[in-house]
Amino acid sequence: MNKRAIIGSVVFLSFGLFNQAQASGETTHRLTLEEADKLVTLPLHCVETPYPYKTGITLGSAEDVQEPRVHHPVFYGCFDWHSAVHGYWSLVTLLRQFPDMEHAETARAILKRNLTAENGAREAEFFSKEINKSFERTYGWAWLLKLSDELHAWDDPLGQELAANLQPLADVIIARYESFLPQLLYPVRVGEHTNTAFGLSFAYDYAVNHELTELKQLIEQRAKDYFLADKNCPISWEPSGYDFISPCLEEIGLMQRVLPKDEFLPWLADFMPQLADKDYSLEVGQVSDRTDGKLVHLDGLNFSRAWNLYALANEYPQYAHLRKVADKHMAHSYPNLVGDSYEGGHWLGSFAIQALNQAKH
Repeated sequence: MNKRAIIGSVVFLSFGLFNQAQASGETTHRLTLEEADKLVTLPLHCVETPYPYKTGITLGSAEDVQEPRVHHPVFYGCFDWHSAVHGYWSLVTLLRQFPDMEHAETARAILKRNLTAENGAREAEFFSKEINKSFERTYGWAWLLKLSDELHAWDDPLGQELAANLQPLADVIIARYESFLPQLLYPVRVGEHTNTAFGLSFAYDYAVNHELTELKQLIEQRAKDYFLADKNCPISWEPSGYDFISPCLEEIGLMQRVLPKDEFLPWLADFMPQLADKDYSLEVGQVSDRTDGKLVHLDGLNFSRAWNLYALANEYPQYAHLRKVADKHMAHSYPNLVGDSYEGGHWLGSFAIQALNQAKH
């Protein structure tokens, strides 16, 4: 059975069950083996699909005019580099949590075939070139470190082998962060790839998990420089037409990481005081055309809002009511994941997995 047939065969069952849970009043969304079997079809379909592909490289000479796979022997699928990275993250995350899922062996074979030491070194070499110093800054950087983190945490010989293969690239990305952040005088607050708060969050997790004191302290300091004085975030301005992350809620997600409780809660009360209202509501992002690669971003916005709201509700009981707001966003976009157009399918699964993982805590 080909990949498209695999995807088509699971659409109704997976998301029909999800809607039944909503109808029955069950609002706790969980990443189960059954859902993993469905969600894994998305990265399986795209990580080795070379075209269409949107390249973001800067051409230094005619020699740089090459097929994407020449520059990116690992991350050449899923339409663009960063989507390929979080496609691989999806594979590893699902394998780590559900080693017996239906397509586990196919996923393992893809990882072993592509994430070799040689290919990892070539990806690192590309990033090491001066002309590419801003490539995927900072969205792709963040996802690369999240993938590396997941590989290191995977208690499996394959995971440790692949983590070592990817480490040269992770080291280059770490150096890029350490070089760039002191130079970034003002945060980028948009709802797309260059958002600073998002770009620092996964990197901070990596620094904490790997005890990289210098990177951790740098991100803490820059986060405070950028965001500590912020008040009354204008979430009513959201979403912009192409948002796939929430500028307000991603900032909360970052500050929740870097600030201790006694500093974070007063900051949050000034930043978004309305969140303390037990009846707080937030309208979901609406997608008018899921075949449009930009307009479908709003499904991603719903997932990223959900994971930040779940994280807040999980840690602070006084914000537990925000779980319902997150559930509403999940219920709106989750049923559209599988069997939809490639414009969303090549990346949205990873956002759903991240949100589901936050929901279960």
